Amino acid sequence: MSCNASVTRVQLKSPVGQAPRVPVHLMPCEIEHEGPAQVSQYLTATTKNSKQEKTVSFRGRRLKGQELSCPQGFTGLVLKEINKPGSDQEDRTVKLSSVFDKLTYWNLETPPNSDDTVVMAMDWPELAEAVVVLCVLQERWYWWWRWRLWRL
Repeated sequence: MSCNASVTRVQLKSPVGQAPRVPVHLMPCEIEHEGPAQVSQYLTATTKNSKQEKTVSFRGRRLKGQELSCPQGFTGLVLKEINKPGSDQEDRTVKLSSVFDKLTYWNLETPPNSDDTVVMAMDWPELAEAVVVLCVLQERWYWWWRWRLWRL
């Protein structure tokens, strides 16, 4: 069995707080372009007020999206690869390009829902914190019951 021992290094030449904030769109397809694009000029979405669902046509395909905020206390990073390795075994280096605190997540034909991995990922930090609290409470309860049984 082989193990991929490659390392990804992140270069931060300035603090994250000083990086430019940009609007981010997570598309359900690969676009053969790297770098800035005039998204607001070509990707104008209509919004349904009831669920904050957005609809847009991209290259003739209907996309449905939703704006998602990063979890509280988190900032999204846009990273740009400095050197592209020849294989997945080689180390890679990325640099901070910009940051975001919300993104528009697009699906093809169907609106994003709570079963989508991106939507679930935004809920994960809060869920993880709740699990830790629950484990601590269960442990305290266990020790309280042991103490009560010991006293009987």
